[in-house]
Amino acid sequence: MSRRFLMALGAMVALAWPGAAQAQLKLCNQTSYVLYTATGALANTQIVTHGWTRVVPGECRVVANERLSGAMFLHAHSSHAHSGPPRTWGGASQLCTKETDFNLQVAANFRRCESDDAFLTPFATVDTKGNAAWTTTLTESRDIKTLDAARHAGITRLLRDIGYPASGRGANEAVRRDAALKAFRQRMKLSDKASPNDLFDALETEAMKAAAPQGYAICNDTGKPVWAALALPENKQWVTRGWWQIAPGGCAKAITDPLKYEKAYLRVERGPKQIVGGKANFCVTDIEFEVFGRDRCTERGLRAAGFAETPVKGRSGYAAHIAESGLVAPAPTPR
Repeated sequence: MSRRFLMALGAMVALAWPGAAQAQLKLCNQTSYVLYTATGALANTQIVTHGWTRVVPGECRVVANERLSGAMFLHAHSSHAHSGPPRTWGGASQLCTKETDFNLQVAANFRRCESDDAFLTPFATVDTKGNAAWTTTLTESRDIKTLDAARHAGITRLLRDIGYPASGRGANEAVRRDAALKAFRQRMKLSDKASPNDLFDALETEAMKAAAPQGYAICNDTGKPVWAALALPENKQWVTRGWWQIAPGGCAKAITDPLKYEKAYLRVERGPKQIVGGKANFCVTDIEFEVFGRDRCTERGLRAAGFAETPVKGRSGYAAHIAESGLVAPAPTPR
């Protein structure tokens, strides 16, 4: 069974289940955006949420296999790689998520998220009509009538995000898109036989690097994974957070809101090796952490590590690019 609908923020549909069951939720992305999705389920007296599952334009993908005793919930947002304002598909139910991949479980009558780095996010309730398998299609515009059209629109959007002239009208748009895509494939040395997911991987990665979005992104331009930590002044004290694991060629969005900081300090490591560091010491641990204050590190069971200052003053958005030699000098601030 399936149901197609345009999911808008604030939409909510009631759902009643006759009893506990294993349910499979499939999501089809009929939009021009790369989407990151999170799902929630009522399991006995607990609400379980997990994310993020990436679904590219034109793709249908299973996003949840849950043992249920009640409702299923869904949230999706557009990739940070896209230029322009973010798009969100959600609803009236507020459930817990994290910025990075997560699996969370809270009591059904919870009042706040138990994890310090979790926050409430709007989810829509998915009415599966009692079916164990259900397909939901997210749509953006009546002009995108099929999944194939969504795939073409998604490629055009990402090419435009990168800076290629891929837009036009009617048949001219297809010609310009194909020419831009050919140029992109040649630059990236990407085979014509590459799968749609490989193509979207390459397009999204380059769009993330090219974008100047609000917030703070950390991009790994090396050939191996790295781990990053960020120190910021908040409420008259320093707060240090880490570690973000960043795959080769990927970017992590450490801050999503517009920047408001005079200074921000970054440290990047690969195992014991320092990739980015400096003379400003802050307290860190070897596991995921949030540390308030920068003094007495050893006394608090932490270790002191050197961080490099990054030039965020006067910027609403900043992307730190990491090479094997360290922090890459940023582009000048636009005037």
